[in-house]
Amino acid sequence: MLSGIKNEKYLDHEEINSGLLKRENIDDKYKWNLKDIYKSDEDWEKEFKEIENKTIELSKFMGTLGKSAENLLKCLKYDEKIGIILDRLHLYAMLAKDLDLSYEKYQGMYDRLMILASKLSAASSFIKPEILKISEDKLNNFINENKDLTIYRHLIDDLLRTKAHTLSADEERIMANVSPALQVASSVFGLLTNADLKFPTIKDENGNDIEITQGRYSSAMYSLDRDYRKRFYENFYIPFVEHKNTLGALFSGNIKAEYFNAQTRNYSSSREAALNANNIPLSVYDNLVNTVSQNLEPLHRWASLKKKILNLDSFHAYDAYVTLFPSVKKKYLFEDGMKMVLNSLNPLGDKYINDVKFAFNNRWIDVFETKSKRSGAYSSGTTFGVHPYVLLNWSDELNDIFTLTHEMGHNMHSYYTGESQPYPYANYSIFVAEVASTVNEALLLDYLIEKAESKDEKLSLIEKNINNIVTTFYRQTLFAKFEQIVHEINYKGEALTPDVLSKLYGELHLQFWGSEMTLDDEETYTWARVPHFYYNFYVYQYATSFAASETLSQKIKNEGNVAVEKYLSFLHAGSSDYPIEVLKKAGIDMTTSTPIIAITKKMTKLLDLLESLI
Repeated sequence: MLSGIKNEKYLDHEEINSGLLKRENIDDKYKWNLKDIYKSDEDWEKEFKEIENKTIELSKFMGTLGKSAENLLKCLKYDEKIGIILDRLHLYAMLAKDLDLSYEKYQGMYDRLMILASKLSAASSFIKPEILKISEDKLNNFINENKDLTIYRHLIDDLLRTKAHTLSADEERIMANVSPALQVASSVFGLLTNADLKFPTIKDENGNDIEITQGRYSSAMYSLDRDYRKRFYENFYIPFVEHKNTLGALFSGNIKAEYFNAQTRNYSSSREAALNANNIPLSVYDNLVNTVSQNLEPLHRWASLKKKILNLDSFHAYDAYVTLFPSVKKKYLFEDGMKMVLNSLNPLGDKYINDVKFAFNNRWIDVFETKSKRSGAYSSGTTFGVHPYVLLNWSDELNDIFTLTHEMGHNMHSYYTGESQPYPYANYSIFVAEVASTVNEALLLDYLIEKAESKDEKLSLIEKNINNIVTTFYRQTLFAKFEQIVHEINYKGEALTPDVLSKLYGELHLQFWGSEMTLDDEETYTWARVPHFYYNFYVYQYATSFAASETLSQKIKNEGNVAVEKYLSFLHAGSSDYPIEVLKKAGIDMTTSTPIIAITKKMTKLLDLLESLI
């Protein structure tokens, strides 16, 4: 395994002291080339003005769609043309903004675009209800008459599938107008937790004062200093407990907003409304929650093993993620990461490898952290006619390599989708969005474990594999079960008070972690700090994607070309079919418990291997 230290040619004295690179001193090959989208800001402004004028022109199609196949096709093509331009404008403004969040010019461009997008959405809101006024027989005749409409067959079928949940044009306009009010709870939660909550200042591992932030929580929970972990953990929750009534009201308000949407659109529950958008059967959700709840023994065993190896009298939430193998410390240059990623992806074949290399060599990635650059990492997703981009903030850690391969998984999924599918299907459901990224991670983990240079390094990587299962599979399923139950409580007309929420979350935390876990009062307030609870049945998809990707990665390694071809077809499929069906074609049936059980079996296998090496 290659390792190294930061290449000094990118640093001047000031940068060494500040810990941040100056953007002008970074070689262009490590920075995005936004000219692939627009050659200049002036070109962006020109196209912005052109599309701004198209908003009014949409109205000329109103009332004409049922008159002829030609009218329907013209409207769909016109709306599509606007969508393509809007997506490109959005990509440029978003990426430029994220490179320097303090630069008002690009923030202004982005804000103007969001306003324009809202106007265009309102202007085109008549299209769906008007299509649904056309009889199914007439729509089929239109498609048979005009071969150019054939491409929209799946899109129209999906509209017809949701016809019972689509309102009249006037009612849809009312729903669009009330939408901002229904998002207040979510918006206020974000403002309160990201800007207004005041966290205490504590002593760090070295006795220095450190202000607690949400961004520092994760690294603190990995600290080897248990007193510091406990101190950080207990103080981190103080503002959430102090504001429990406000946070409880926001949580309950968001649940009620989702319930209003579901009831208004004739769904039996908020969960049905959320899953039906992608035609996901409720049984898939139930299958995940029930199967995991019945197979918690590997997680209980992991808690027992950690408690034993750490030699603890009691095992707490703040002990759950600290490493058992702290001696393994390496630094990795970005070039090291690229080589490891490429080597690990060999099972996917030459074309996939060459396409990843092309992305590496053609400035699809913005690598290093700089002042005011957006934190974290992401892939920009599919933008029709333009390759996707990846944002990183490389810090020479092993996790950076996993982030790189994760985001490149998203990137290649988006790239192949955009390359293969027409605009209406050049995207993919969130239900499958994490599959490609976690397939890449699984292949990287297997590769690194195989190439480990020492027993401790191998143990550390096995531990990382187990932690991935804990955080992405078990923890997200715990969240999914909690979310399901609180919605059911609301449906019964019962109050969701802070005490009710805390009691429920505490019970589930103990159920998932088992008898070795000691429940702290702080942990019961986790519901008050998790933003994903405001995303309406979103988190379960992390667990289902993880399960699907694990089975896919093993098929790729064990079955070779046949599995690889199916997987690559999955990456090219976009939304040309429903996500459950797209996965089935790749060899994964998420309506069964098989992929779920496979994860629990893998964790058992990893625990066996870990204990044998220890």
